[in-house]
Amino acid sequence: MANSAPKKIAFFERYLSLWVALCIAAGIGIGHFFGPQMQAISKLEWANVNLPIAILIWLMIYPMMLQIDFGSIKNVGKAPKGLVLTLVINWLIKPFTMAFFAWLFYSQLYQAYISPDQAGEYIAGAILLGAAPCTAMVFVWSYLTDGDPNYTLVQVSVNDLIILVAFVPLVGFLLGITDIAIPYDTLTASIIIFVVIPLVAGVITQKLLVRKNGKDWFKNTFLPTLKPVSIISLLATLVLLFAFQGHNIIDNPFIIVLISVPLIIQTYFIFFAAWFAGKKLGLKHAICAPASMIGASNFFELAVAVAIALFGLDSPAALVTVVGVLVEVPVMLHLVKIANKWKY
Repeated sequence: MANSAPKKIAFFERYLSLWVALCIAAGIGIGHFFGPQMQAISKLEWANVNLPIAILIWLMIYPMMLQIDFGSIKNVGKAPKGLVLTLVINWLIKPFTMAFFAWLFYSQLYQAYISPDQAGEYIAGAILLGAAPCTAMVFVWSYLTDGDPNYTLVQVSVNDLIILVAFVPLVGFLLGITDIAIPYDTLTASIIIFVVIPLVAGVITQKLLVRKNGKDWFKNTFLPTLKPVSIISLLATLVLLFAFQGHNIIDNPFIIVLISVPLIIQTYFIFFAAWFAGKKLGLKHAICAPASMIGASNFFELAVAVAIALFGLDSPAALVTVVGVLVEVPVMLHLVKIANKWKY
């Protein structure tokens, strides 16, 4: 049994691009043919966090949380470069490059297709994405790139604290809006669902299983069996995300493509900027990879909630944040592949 697990994991990872393409196609088809049913499922929310998606993300995050060692977290302070890199990329570079790429494409290059008023809202939606660094999915990307779970937890936790004080003034500065109301219920719910609960569950599970079966069994037998669970949950998330927006994608394929281009460019730009900066700083792969992933991905629950609150459910700004969700997962999976290929 122990020898069969690696073969299964290798099979999933080797053909991951194919599974992603099939899941995207399946999601769009399901959304088109079962639109009302998928819309009903999409409304199963708590504080703007979709509960079926939350469960699947939880299943992705849980295996990484099983690896957390609180005794090692205190050592993060002895290697602050990775944390500094994360903060510089997320708060001093990423929001401004996102605003630039959005302005360049939506306001300049797309003038023949998008009116100036629409361009302004598209830019606003992109800025909301750029100012909200990832909280949940980065645990998955870190796990898939063999990132340091303890260091990743600290990086995400510090980002969550900074969001509380920096998100509103940063977005206000970039948008020229001063009366932004941050949805603290969404922020709190996301932290509880995606950080606190899986962390507590992981720590308890780790202690019980190590006590019963030993550390070697836990690391070499139990943990490897969970990697397919993470990948299958990730693929199921893709199906749901694209099913929720299947009708929009089929009805507006051209505008979806136009919106996605600067978002994709921004994601790759930030990843490579953080990756090469991390290597220049001498960071280990297990720290550099998650640092690059945090900057490249977004806290889309927060961005979507604020876009809806500020501009409305059917606004161009809200559409940009939703498209950001759709393109992020396939792009981040490609970046995971790159990070693993470039492992050093």
